[in-house]
Amino acid sequence: MTQPDRPVALFALNPTIFVIFGITGDLASRKLIPALLNLYTKKLLPSRFAILGFSRRMFNREEFREFIRSRMNVRLGQFKEEDIKHFLDHMSYEQGMFDDAGAYIRLASKMKNIDDRWGQCSNKLYHLSVPPTLYEKILSNIARSGLAQSCGDGSGWTRVLIEKPFGSDSDTARCLDKLLGTLFKEEQIFRIDHYLAKEVLQNIMAFRFSNSMFEPLWNRHFIDKVHIKLFEKSGMDGRGAFYDPIGALKDVGQNHMLMMLAIVAMEAPDSFKAKDIRCERAKILEKLKLMTGRSIRGRVVRGQYMGYMQESGISAQSQTETYFRIQALINSSRWKDVPFYLESGKAMSESKVEIDVYFKKGERNDRQETGVGDAENKQNILTFRIQPEEGIRIRFFVKVPGYDYITESKTLKFKYADVASFDIISNDYERLIHDAFIGDQALFASTDEIMASWKFMMSILNNLRQTKLVLYEKGAEYVE
Repeated sequence: MTQPDRPVALFALNPTIFVIFGITGDLASRKLIPALLNLYTKKLLPSRFAILGFSRRMFNREEFREFIRSRMNVRLGQFKEEDIKHFLDHMSYEQGMFDDAGAYIRLASKMKNIDDRWGQCSNKLYHLSVPPTLYEKILSNIARSGLAQSCGDGSGWTRVLIEKPFGSDSDTARCLDKLLGTLFKEEQIFRIDHYLAKEVLQNIMAFRFSNSMFEPLWNRHFIDKVHIKLFEKSGMDGRGAFYDPIGALKDVGQNHMLMMLAIVAMEAPDSFKAKDIRCERAKILEKLKLMTGRSIRGRVVRGQYMGYMQESGISAQSQTETYFRIQALINSSRWKDVPFYLESGKAMSESKVEIDVYFKKGERNDRQETGVGDAENKQNILTFRIQPEEGIRIRFFVKVPGYDYITESKTLKFKYADVASFDIISNDYERLIHDAFIGDQALFASTDEIMASWKFMMSILNNLRQTKLVLYEKGAEYVE
C-alpha cells in the first residue's frame, strides 16, 4: 500500500476566499471561526486569504467584527491579542436573504473587488453553515449568479462544503446529489461528516494496516463482535424542535455510526489516497444486510428517555427515538455472521464515543477467573476511544502469581494526551477545512457512501412499525 503524497503547504496556495453562508449561526461561531483562527495562527492558511460572511442580519463592518469577536468561542489567553486582531482584518460581510437573487449578485461583486485588489482570480470555497432546508435555495442562487464558475484561465478552483444530514431519506438525498451534480463536479464537493476527521478514528487504519500482528486477526475467524457506541449525557438542550422530526437514527445513525462501521470493516485500500479509501468504505456500506419486517424485530431496539415529551419543542404524541441499538451484518467473506452493534442514545449515564472489538474466547482459558463469570469478561477486547480521553486500550490476560494456573485481566493503554505533540493535533473542523483547501477528499463522504448508507437506513425506517418504542430513565447505561 503506497503512502499518500505530502500536500502542498497552504501558505503557498493561490489567494483564496472562504465564503460562509450563515456566518451568524451557532456552527460558525462554535466550529468554523475557531478552526480558521487556529489555522491562521499556525500559518496554515494561504498567505492571501479572505473570509466573507453572508447572512440576513444587518451589520456594518465594525459591528460585524465585534459580533464575530464576541462569538469566537476561544479560551482566555488561548491566542495572542495581536493574532486575533489581524485575523479579524481578513473578514468582511455581505447582508442578504438566502432567497434574494440580488444579494448573490452583490456577493459576487464584492468577491470580484477582492480579486481585483489581489490582481488575480482567487480560489473560492463555499461553506453552507445553514439548515439543510436552505441548501436548494442557496445552491440554486450560487448557480444563477455565476459563483459556481471557476476562473476562466484555470488559475483558481471552486469548491463547496456541505454539512450533514445529506437529505432526510433516500429520495431527498438523491435530489440533493443531483442538484450538486449540476453545479459542481464530484471532486469539487466536500460532504462533511466530522467524525471522519477525528484523530483516533483515522488511527484505526494505521493501527490495522501498519501493525502486522492485528491484520491477520481482523476477520470472522478471530473476531466475535464489534460494538460501536455514541452516548450523550445531555438531553435536548433547547434543540427539541430541530431534533423531534429527525430522531437518533437519522441524526447520528445514518452518518456517524455507519461511517465508523465502514472504517473498522473496510478492506485495505490500494493506497491512502482519497479515491481508494472512499471506494473501500463505500463497498462495505453497500454490503450491509438490509432489514426486513421480520428480521428487524430481533435486530433493532428503539428507546425514548422519560421526560422527552416535556422538553421544549417536542410533540405531545412524539414517537421519536432518542436511543437505538442496531445489529448490523455484512455480506462478505471476511465478516460473515459477525454482528456489528451500533448503539447511540441521549440522556445516558455518560458521554463517550468508542469502538470495542471483541476477540473470540481462547480454547484454553476455561480456568480464567476475572471476577465475573460471563463469557464477555473472558475475551480480549480492543477499544478505540474516540472521545473523551482519546486513546487505544487492549484487555489481555496474565497468570496470577502462585501455584495455581489462574489468570486475570490487565489493560494496556495508549492515550493521546500522553504524547508530547498532543497540543498540535487539529480538531475536527480544523482538519476538514485544511483538507478542503488542499483538495483532499479522504475525510469527506462520497456519493456512493451517502446512497449506500441511506439504503441500509431506509430498510430500518420503512419497517419501524414492527418495533416497539421503549421508555428508559435518564442516566441509563443500557436500554433493554
